[in-house]
Amino acid sequence: MRAERLSFLCLNLGHFFDHLFMLLFTTVVIVLEREWGMPYKELLPLATPGFVAFGAGSLVSGWLGDRWSRTGMMIIFFIGIGLASIATGFARSPVEMAIGLFAIGCFASIYHPVGIAMVVSERSDVGNALGINGVYGNLGVAFAALIAGSMAEFWSWRAAFILPGIASIATGFVFARAHAMASAAGAAKKAARPEPQYTRNEQVRAFATMVLTVLFSGIIFQATTVGLPKVLAERMMEWTTSAAGVGTLAMIVYTVAAFAQLAVGKWIDKYPVKPIFLAVCGFQIPLLLLAAHAEGGPMMAASLATMLLVFGQIPINDALVARYTTSAFRSRVYALKYVLTFTISAGAVQLVAYLQASAGGFAWLFYVLAVAATLTTLSIILLPGGPEGGQAAKLEAKTA
Repeated sequence: MRAERLSFLCLNLGHFFDHLFMLLFTTVVIVLEREWGMPYKELLPLATPGFVAFGAGSLVSGWLGDRWSRTGMMIIFFIGIGLASIATGFARSPVEMAIGLFAIGCFASIYHPVGIAMVVSERSDVGNALGINGVYGNLGVAFAALIAGSMAEFWSWRAAFILPGIASIATGFVFARAHAMASAAGAAKKAARPEPQYTRNEQVRAFATMVLTVLFSGIIFQATTVGLPKVLAERMMEWTTSAAGVGTLAMIVYTVAAFAQLAVGKWIDKYPVKPIFLAVCGFQIPLLLLAAHAEGGPMMAASLATMLLVFGQIPINDALVARYTTSAFRSRVYALKYVLTFTISAGAVQLVAYLQASAGGFAWLFYVLAVAATLTTLSIILLPGGPEGGQAAKLEAKTA
């Protein structure tokens, strides 16, 4: 049992590292504006190839996870992304930075199709497990801003890439040992778990809902996580003007918001998913409109409330995949989901940079995101209203 818990902890830390590494640059870029003498609108797009690789690479990662080894892929993830981050810390030019971020994105693409599939494997409390895992992922988002901002302010932006890289490699070795011990201990008592049984119509409707909501909400997630440090830097100048201060504010927002996933995860294990999904997405619309012109305290409140809902949506999408797909194909379905999420939302990086430069601020960005939230909410109407929620979770728990 101890080995199983350690293995689960390492999987959760993997989610932490995955988002941490992908977002370190979004705060580092504020410092590089001064050090490299380049404007934000030219530096931020250097992250675009990495975000494209983050999404597109999921197809290969998911296929290898199902056909080769999920454990082996996760070990490659921990060590590979650690080495890529360390190398990025030695970048001397925009080209080298773009290459390093691309390498990080390639290895980062492993986690969601493979790691999430391992998290939900052989579990009846899928929502709760995804909620816990989601908190770790969003703490990675939170600490990316804090680590990058603090190290850039008090030491060097290079350390923001190098030190987490070392930590990831060390975690990879711990995971390999813990998972081997857990697999050996659980092999004898492992029982087959019933696969989900749904009609073809229900599966098609659930898949259509997943595709549409992923397309629209992926833009919201990526734009808010990428743009928040810069938004706070512009809208919270009465509170702080330093990179460390901005990083701390962003960390507070991300950390508090991350815990919304624990509540949502427990709710979708007990109650039908559809009304919860509608509420989580629908309330994003007025909050994004409020954030369009808010400053100071109201901006902080609007940011926190918006991110609570944006992060709270994550376990819902992942739970739909877990409940409507069989284990043999689950990594590939997760891969498709995250290809859509991160490839489409890679355009959000360009969107943030373009709207910030052309509009002289972020008001129009929030208007566009409010439209995306509206389309997400409308897409949820396709979701079956039957036993994919609490009733299904109870039936799975009885038969597991």
